[in-house]
Amino acid sequence: MSDVYSILQSGYVTAGSNIAGLANSKTPYVPVDAPSYEGTWTGAYANNTKFTIQISNVEGFRAKVRYQSGSTVKYQDVLIKDNSFKFGDSKFTLTKAGTAQLKTVMTDAATGAQTLETAYAQQS
Repeated sequence: MSDVYSILQSGYVTAGSNIAGLANSKTPYVPVDAPSYEGTWTGAYANNTKFTIQISNVEGFRAKVRYQSGSTVKYQDVLIKDNSFKFGDSKFTLTKAGTAQLKTVMTDAATGAQTLETAYAQQS
């Protein structure tokens, strides 16, 4: 029985240290300019697969995101830091007013192979 507890304890120590690393980030969360993020963003990956990102309810550094590409639809609450936020397998980075870079890990359903796709989106 003590082996089970030691395994659990080691898991908690590992998780705790990972969380502590996040808390020690040198860049604080700060309020962002809501109009710079809110609205509909559209773009396409290199394979011409189109995507749409809708960002709403930007308050301080929090926002709601809806992503759609083909039949894939994802909703997520996000935290904006250093002009970027992560959702699902993607990272959105505001590069300049009205333009953002989107990096997405794509997984091939047949082979399981993963690739990193980079695309740009325009705010409308």
